Amino acid sequence: MLVLSRQKDESIIIGDNIEVIIVDVRGDKVRLGINAPKDVSVHRREVYEAIQKEKDHKLPNKQ
Repeated sequence: MLVLSRQKDESIIIGDNIEVIIVDVRGDKVRLGINAPKDVSVHRREVYEAIQKEKDHKLPNKQ
């Protein structure tokens, strides 16, 4: 895992086309802005996990 320190209005670049910007820092909360191509899904982890669980639930049983 890469760990970076950033301040408000600073950003990191992932690959050639994803930018994560520090929008705001208040206490122990950080607000992020994410610029990514429309074909790249961006979700909070809990949303992503719920989507994956739903996909797994819908898969037919293989025997």
